[in-house]
Amino acid sequence: MPKPEILDPQGKAVLGALPRLGFSGVTDVRQGKRFELEVDGELTDEVLEQVRQMAATLLSNPVIEDFTVAVETIPTVVEAAESHS
Repeated sequence: MPKPEILDPQGKAVLGALPRLGFSGVTDVRQGKRFELEVDGELTDEVLEQVRQMAATLLSNPVIEDFTVAVETIPTVVEAAESHS
């Protein structure tokens, strides 16, 4: 996400369009980018640290962007099938 002190013209454009489309109650919009990484094997602290280093050195521009590393689990085929039955 852009740092709070960085102007975000895309976010402002979305914020301006929302009321015209009938949406209310939104006071700010920040537009950022998202990367989804899948890793092989177990998700250890070392792997998470490597992902943070990737984000800090390649995936983000630390001068104007902040980043967050979040872990999301992907359901197995069996779990997905059970949730739809």
